[in-house]
Amino acid sequence: MKQTSKMSRAVGQLEKMYNTLNLDFFEGALSTPIVTVQSKPGTWGHCSTAKIWKQKDGETYELNIAAESLSANIEDIIDTLMHEMVHLYCLENGIQDVSRGGKYHNGRFKAEAEKRGLTCFKAGAYGWNTRPGDNLIEYAITKGWTEIIINRETRGLPIRIGATGTAQGTGAEGGEKRPSSTRKYVCPSCGASVRATKSVNIICGDCMVSMATE
Repeated sequence: MKQTSKMSRAVGQLEKMYNTLNLDFFEGALSTPIVTVQSKPGTWGHCSTAKIWKQKDGETYELNIAAESLSANIEDIIDTLMHEMVHLYCLENGIQDVSRGGKYHNGRFKAEAEKRGLTCFKAGAYGWNTRPGDNLIEYAITKGWTEIIINRETRGLPIRIGATGTAQGTGAEGGEKRPSSTRKYVCPSCGASVRATKSVNIICGDCMVSMATE
């Protein structure tokens, strides 16, 4: 899969990823939200706690990926999507997964997240939170998903904290970006990229040239 550098394609990629994750980890049981990319400094994403989008055939939730975090490692994007999908699952199944005004991810959230293979850790005042483990890296490789190379610049990297109001946000400890444990190989001709968990010699099938690590 070539890297996505247009916003319309970025949203389309996120929608396809959502649908695939829904089938693979939630048995296709989740409703289809409106996937958005909006500026949200200080957090990686959110899922609305109400159906705030109106359509001809009804209303639906919003699942947002912060514009500031869009070009993160693909496993971080998957983790963010899955994190918010767990919130959506809990909303639709009457599970109280947050406390303290929506900021604290409680043990119920942890249980539902770990059922889907997410790696949970204690995030101080924000309770349990998630970060990508090797399983998500391997999952991205098997799906052929690559990074989205477009994002909104801010003064600093987004940090993962809880959200207030009508959305529940994705958080991560200390705001530190987790280093990727994979190697990314890019075709110098067409820009196509792949990931591998070890050093490999690989040739782009379209251009027939060797791919180099970044």
